[in-house]
Amino acid sequence: MGHFRFNSPLIPLTTWARLIGSWLVVIFFILSGETLLNDSLSAFSATWVFLLLFITILTASFGVVKEADHLAEQLGEPYGTLILTLSIVLIEVILIASVLLGPGDFPTIGRDSIFAVMMIIMNLVVGICLLAGSARNGEQEYNTQGANSYLSMIVLLTGLALILPNYTSSQGEYSYTQAIGISGITILIYGAFLWMQMRGHRRFFIQPPKGLMNVPEQFVSTNHVLADNNVENKDNHSESNKKSIIIRSCVLVGLILPIVLLAHYLAIVTDYGIEALGAPAAVGGVLIAIIVFTPESITAVKAAMNNEMQRAINLCQGAFVSTVGLTVPAVLIIGIITGKQVIMGVSSAEIVLFAITMLLTMLSFNGQRTSPIQGWMHLATFAVFGLILFYP
Repeated sequence: MGHFRFNSPLIPLTTWARLIGSWLVVIFFILSGETLLNDSLSAFSATWVFLLLFITILTASFGVVKEADHLAEQLGEPYGTLILTLSIVLIEVILIASVLLGPGDFPTIGRDSIFAVMMIIMNLVVGICLLAGSARNGEQEYNTQGANSYLSMIVLLTGLALILPNYTSSQGEYSYTQAIGISGITILIYGAFLWMQMRGHRRFFIQPPKGLMNVPEQFVSTNHVLADNNVENKDNHSESNKKSIIIRSCVLVGLILPIVLLAHYLAIVTDYGIEALGAPAAVGGVLIAIIVFTPESITAVKAAMNNEMQRAINLCQGAFVSTVGLTVPAVLIIGIITGKQVIMGVSSAEIVLFAITMLLTMLSFNGQRTSPIQGWMHLATFAVFGLILFYP
């Protein structure tokens, strides 16, 4: 029991503060949330409630990232990044589900959130990673096979989720049977991708040794074997730290649960704010993307600055693959169960932005070294997204 003392090195005071603070806010809203967020909600009340919920959820999200980072160090890649990515995407799915199941009618919240995540992660965060990493380390190496695997998944899953519906329905939605089929296919291909990522193709997602691009092919495979051996050593090392892993996993769950319980209240006050301000409905999706992916984005930028570009790619591109792979089935299934309309097809302008983003990303990661020039191009694409969002 000594590990649970407040001065324990396993759980520092900052983590205790996040846990206790988050749960105190949860208790407050369980006791008075329904009364506070009734039909007579005022602009002042909505503002301070939103700020309280936003700060609490964001603080808990940072805690999730920190605990996932510790688990990543113990479990090695790609397991560590997968834990972080799946934890963050789970939070996103919960927030989107809360909006869909809430009193308002937001049939495009799933689509808007997925597209906002794409623009933020694939353009804003990737652009910053390329520039920040280059400023500190110069041209950086990464594993081309891993990057290409992610991009292939992004093209397939995003095309099925956001573009194909425009050609199956005039309103950009799937029929009942199509929704079931697309959900099943998405879950199947995403599950297969995760299985290969964790098993036979783990080496695709591990930072290559320096100077790999100049090494003969027969030595490349040797280096990959050595990398796999290093990961196995980390796995063996983690066996001796099972207690630490269990404790940190419990803390991770303890930080995710407040987000789950507060998501409903955030959805109510967000609906009120969008309606009161007359803001575009897509702003709700952007808000969810910002809340969820800010901590992971900071982690990705730090990885790039530490000359760990492959980890930055795993966090960025892997996060978006998980976003589509988990959010699309969740949204479609909720629509099937509740009977609510779920619109997935994006606009023509967004299809063009999707095509530009994918083509630019493929060109940015078609070699074995990064270039800061592409970083500026990704940031320019994100700026265009912001322009179209508020001035359609």
